[in-house]
Amino acid sequence: MQRTETIIIGAGQAGLSLSRCLTDAGRDHVVFERGRLAERWRSERWDSLRLLTPNWMTRLPGWSYDGPAPDAFMTVPELVTYFENFAASFDAPVRDETTVTSVRPADGGYRVETNQGPWTSTNVVIATGVEGHPNVPAMASMLSGSIHQITPTRYRNPESLPSGGVLVVGASSSGVQLAEELAAAGRDVVVAVGSHSRLPRRYRGLDIFWWLDKTGLFDTTIDQLPTREAGSRAPSIQLIGRPDQSNIDLSTLQAAGVQLAGRLEDMDGTRARFGHDLAATVAASESRMHRTLDAADRYVEQCGLTTALGAPDRPAPVDVPVTPTEVDLQSRGITTVLWATGFGRSYPWLHAPVFDQNGEIRQRHGVTPSAGLYVLGLRFQHHRNSNFIDGVGRDATFLAQHITAEARTRTEMAA
Repeated sequence: MQRTETIIIGAGQAGLSLSRCLTDAGRDHVVFERGRLAERWRSERWDSLRLLTPNWMTRLPGWSYDGPAPDAFMTVPELVTYFENFAASFDAPVRDETTVTSVRPADGGYRVETNQGPWTSTNVVIATGVEGHPNVPAMASMLSGSIHQITPTRYRNPESLPSGGVLVVGASSSGVQLAEELAAAGRDVVVAVGSHSRLPRRYRGLDIFWWLDKTGLFDTTIDQLPTREAGSRAPSIQLIGRPDQSNIDLSTLQAAGVQLAGRLEDMDGTRARFGHDLAATVAASESRMHRTLDAADRYVEQCGLTTALGAPDRPAPVDVPVTPTEVDLQSRGITTVLWATGFGRSYPWLHAPVFDQNGEIRQRHGVTPSAGLYVLGLRFQHHRNSNFIDGVGRDATFLAQHITAEARTRTEMAA
């Protein structure tokens, strides 16, 4: 039986950020990773993927991008190298190929079972992130076995799919990026469009993330929302990071020959049925975009930057086409359904009374109801960018300070 003060589960941006903070505080800890460091980035991403955030925004505690292309977007191999160098910079105590199979409260702390043997610790931090498992709706089970089904975590490139057309379900960043890539490869592509947020890659000459950062959007906390659930329901953005810094949205998909449809409502054999909601979905997305760009324009006026920056060049409205209500996938030649429908989380190995009615871990700023059990890297965990590479650091700093303070309290009580 081995022991440490804190066990961190997951060696991605969240786990490594906390490891750096605990190292700086002189706290004993270990990081367990089921595969290699940053395994999910290595094995669950498609070949052409680049970060949505520019390189200058790739910031972790005590570590930031210092290369020659601050406005470019990292490829996945470049990001993995970035994480490896970050971990090496403070000799992060990462244990690769260590799968956690059970976490249980025990003796004032926790007993953690792994495929490499058992451990005990005072604290456990779950830093496995937001991408636990792809959310594939129940209707997928009604689809004919002749139709190939896949999620973005298993997609690699157009050649990895069976020949034929593709129905992409979902129109946030993953869905629109993959739809465009497949169309460029000559595939017949239909996109079932759900809720999303449209944003231009650049506005008034600057990257959209510069504006989101400067206008304070990322500083919004979960406590400022009407309900905590509102944070998890916020639509994801349509965006792509590529060398030419161009846009991607429903208009660019249509220009590439992609057919748009409303939200996927039902499947039966080889038939897919769609809602009549595309116009309403687009209108809501346009409204969110203009609110964001309005905030950017107010910032320009408040800071006296009107003459220094470009004109307020807003994207043209999306032309909403007539959409199909039903498509026979077999007759259309569609052989694959790609479910770009987001992620859910499950923790079958966690045996502690911390779950809500939806199976999510109850927490406030990463602190759960079970003493010594923490979570890190969730979407809107505390700030709007808590799950971003650039945002997880301040939550990691908070948890490291909390863990350190609790340890000092225990020492004082023991004395």
